[in-house]
Amino acid sequence: MSKRKHSTKVSDCPITSHPKVRLASDAETDAIQQNFPKGIARPALRALLSAGLTSLDQLTSISLEELSALHGMGPKAVKSLQAGLLSLGLDFRTSTTTDTNHKESK
Repeated sequence: MSKRKHSTKVSDCPITSHPKVRLASDAETDAIQQNFPKGIARPALRALLSAGLTSLDQLTSISLEELSALHGMGPKAVKSLQAGLLSLGLDFRTSTTTDTNHKESK
């Protein structure tokens, strides 16, 4: 029988790699969980918390791209949060990226 090797990779995440910090973080995510749609996973809640976002209506201050870029924010959470905003008649901030390839014609 071959033995399976277990991964010894250590998390680079400052929250999940330290158990005491993680316990404090779990208590904080429990406190804000009711402010978001049902089913948002803890990693996504930690991402929101670390970005200073503690309620659904605060998501109107960031773009969909910014939300998606948060460490711990998965596609399922993004879809749930977007649906939650839309149900309130709200939406993410419009992205303000500029087209650097666009040249003005004279």
